[in-house]
Amino acid sequence: MTGTHPALRLPPPRWWTAIVRGLETLTIVLFSVLTLVVLWGVFSRYVMGAQSTWTDELARYLLVWVSLLGAALMFREHGHLGVDYFVGKLHPDVQRIGAIFSELIVIAFGVVALGIGGTLLMLDAFHAREMTTALGFQVGYLHVATPLSGLFIAAFGIEHLLLNRLSIPAAPELEPKKREEEVI
Repeated sequence: MTGTHPALRLPPPRWWTAIVRGLETLTIVLFSVLTLVVLWGVFSRYVMGAQSTWTDELARYLLVWVSLLGAALMFREHGHLGVDYFVGKLHPDVQRIGAIFSELIVIAFGVVALGIGGTLLMLDAFHAREMTTALGFQVGYLHVATPLSGLFIAAFGIEHLLLNRLSIPAAPELEPKKREEEVI
């Protein structure tokens, strides 16, 4: 996941690799805990006859964290679904400009909507001292995932731009291919 860049042949800085590995590890741990919580909820409901009161709420919060952090990691690896049929028909220079513009839009979304908006949401929840129903901790902790994912999405977008990961491979010939006529 954190290999060298093909054009620069330089590894990412060690501190950046450590941060990304930490994010990956955190997401894996949270997903593992989510799996165990859901399994315990199913077991307690169908085998023991009474579901634990905290499993649904914790599973919901863990799912939010895993989804937001996983989305940031997938953005880094260009793992999100994209429809590029029409983009592939454009000239390579136009494709590159479009890719850079798209990256800038995602960075802006990460900073403004997730980063700033998520921080305001988180701070409002902490100031209101909203508490979860079953677990009894502040809802603001749930909202920490939003600005954190926005920070990583913006950082990964900047990484894409700086490391030139937006390079577009050479486009096929723009003129139509000549068909060889079959001789009967």
